[in-house]
Amino acid sequence: MKVAAVQMVSGPRVADNLAAARGLLERAAAEGAELAVLPEYFCAMGMRDTDKLALAETLGEGPVQHFLAHTARALNLWLVGGTLPMACADAQRVRNTSLVYSPAGECVARYDKIHLFRFDNGREQYDEGRAIEAGDAPVQFRLAARDGRAWCVGLSVCYDLRFPELFRSHARAGADLLLVPSAFTVPTGQAHWELLLRARAVENQAYVLAPAQGGVHENGRRTWGHSMLVDPWGDVLAVQAQDPGVVVGTVDAGRLQQVRAQLPALAHRVL
Repeated sequence: MKVAAVQMVSGPRVADNLAAARGLLERAAAEGAELAVLPEYFCAMGMRDTDKLALAETLGEGPVQHFLAHTARALNLWLVGGTLPMACADAQRVRNTSLVYSPAGECVARYDKIHLFRFDNGREQYDEGRAIEAGDAPVQFRLAARDGRAWCVGLSVCYDLRFPELFRSHARAGADLLLVPSAFTVPTGQAHWELLLRARAVENQAYVLAPAQGGVHENGRRTWGHSMLVDPWGDVLAVQAQDPGVVVGTVDAGRLQQVRAQLPALAHRVL
């Protein structure tokens, strides 16, 4: 099955970001992708953390969800909407939510980011908890590929990547493919992005598809990019360093079975 990680450099205007995403998704579909995944905050990277509050949608309603449903149907794609802000009980916060759409345009899964990023190196400071309410449950979904193969797909978002217990819960649920839509900073991305993606693939003997924000944004933030596909042996199959683009690669059930058969690490359970 061909899959695509969409890399963007999103700005504060939703309409502009959706137009950019549509063009990139059309490229992914033209290259034969059955699944395409957008990056974290694909619909808006605001000038302030609180800008996302005004963009919050409720499940089943709103322009971003309409875009995702329509695009999945029009392009005949399984489409994962990176993240978008979803309303929650706390009016001063939103959920940072990843929604999954089938090629019929139906929303088939929702994951709310569990681990909220905090970082302060003296030059850059981030605290997602100021405007985001954390989720509390791992989520997987089942994807029926065109060849009839059923894939179990585990969802995560960005900072979740640092918490291997989340990914092991996906592996125990049978995940074959792990998705990591992200907006990594340059300091953390340069140091840890590829290292962690390859580690999660090797530990859980699964493919990892990681679309990212990658460039200099209108709000002055710089993101690391390097969207990539990693195979279950930890090999990087495709990558794009910076700027908008599409990383397309193939996930192979035979390769997955080969890795798991020659090194049956998932058969061991200590805890």
